[in-house]
Amino acid sequence: MTGIATSTAKGFRRVVNPNLLGGGAAARAFSDYREKLRTGFLHSIRFEDAFALFFEMVHSQPLPSIVDFTRLLTATANLRRYETVIYFSQKMELYGISHDLYSFTILIHCFCRCSRLSFALSVLGKMMKLGYEPSIVTFGSLLHGFCLVNRIGDAFSLVILMVKSGYEPNVVVYNTLIDGLCKNGELNIALELLNEMEKKGLGADVVTYNTLLTGLCYSGRWSDAARMLRDMMKRSINPDVVTFTALIDVFVKQGNLDEAQELYKEMIQSSVDPNNVTYNSIINGLCMHGRLYDAKKTFDLMASKGCFPNVVTYNTLISGFCKFRMVDEGMKLFQRMSCEGFNADIFTYNTLIHGYCQVGKLRVALDIFCWMVSRRVTPDIITHCILLHGLCVNGEIESALVKFDDMRESEKYIGIVAYNIMIHGLCKADKVEKAWELFCRLPVEGVKPDARTYTIMILGLCKNGPRREADELIRRMKEEGIICQMNAEDDHLEEHSSSNKEISLVS
Repeated sequence: MTGIATSTAKGFRRVVNPNLLGGGAAARAFSDYREKLRTGFLHSIRFEDAFALFFEMVHSQPLPSIVDFTRLLTATANLRRYETVIYFSQKMELYGISHDLYSFTILIHCFCRCSRLSFALSVLGKMMKLGYEPSIVTFGSLLHGFCLVNRIGDAFSLVILMVKSGYEPNVVVYNTLIDGLCKNGELNIALELLNEMEKKGLGADVVTYNTLLTGLCYSGRWSDAARMLRDMMKRSINPDVVTFTALIDVFVKQGNLDEAQELYKEMIQSSVDPNNVTYNSIINGLCMHGRLYDAKKTFDLMASKGCFPNVVTYNTLISGFCKFRMVDEGMKLFQRMSCEGFNADIFTYNTLIHGYCQVGKLRVALDIFCWMVSRRVTPDIITHCILLHGLCVNGEIESALVKFDDMRESEKYIGIVAYNIMIHGLCKADKVEKAWELFCRLPVEGVKPDARTYTIMILGLCKNGPRREADELIRRMKEEGIICQMNAEDDHLEEHSSSNKEISLVS
């Protein structure tokens, strides 16, 4: 909580003139806050404006009412600045401003959105102690919070409490539960809830059907999904852009590209306009399956449909080209992206650096790294691992060792991925003794070897080292319950890490 207050206070110092915070001048300077609350100011408010307005309000005399503060809290929550709302609430209490039912509900909502359920429940307890009865909106926020952290059992218990308190679950409550169940793979229970809704005369809406359709498709229950879609249309609930996009996304991820394209045509025929998310899903699916010409064609088609590419679109297509070693095409897109005013992010740079390392153009990869730094995009551990791997596979083992030492000095914790890359590089360069030294240093460095570390080292020792050391490592692995990946080919060891997400760019 203190961390939030400190970081937010720093933001305050940037947006509020300290000369406005004192004496009679303050009352005059802040006299217009009511005007801002009355006009449409809150509808288009920016984060900086919300901060400045809050401090205008707390330094006004007399202090504004909780109703006025609640309007600002609602506007800030709508900006998804949930931690800021929590900070504002704490400051309000320090100024002696008491919460009411609505402000308590907003606070509970924000704690739930931040997955801080214990705080949300604490606020609920305080609210009830003060004599405020929770509303269905309060219960709805808590319900969403439980589902966000996969506490489905607690969510159902809360619904029982709601009913005991005299509230009948509405469509929003059912939709929240169905969404939580679908995300946890409990589709049959979700379908039972749909039937329960119908028995109670609560008509399922497009959100209900979208959630269930997505869940059924991801579980491979295509016939159930088709039946659900027919049922939806029979009830005159027309599929919207979310419905079509969700289904297209599932189809492309399952490799059913023809079905996805048919669904896209049906979407157009139904006069539902695709959005960026729709096109990004289609482009991603085509790239995943090597249909780069079609992906580029879809990319070019977007603008003619009045839907322009964004950073995600560019990153998806660049990644597709680099995956299939067409890095120069990826670079052309990168240049086009810059010309159109888009700022490349860490993913863009990592993808290109990895792509050029893969095709052996190490100098270009290093130039991109330098360009990235000059553009003030901070390299992360994945960037460093990509370059380390590139140096190793391109035979620059001495440069790789220098890079590795720099990483160890500059990074707080570089993790086992970097060690695996370096040990493997040393073994491939016939520097098994050096690799063994590095392996033996792992406990001192506070890094735990994984199955891949052992596999790399054992293969290296079998090839160019004392066999007894390799046998000792196999024995140690068995004792620790680690399964050895001895079927791995020496040149493809990087592909055998399912537990390290970082390796996805260095395999």
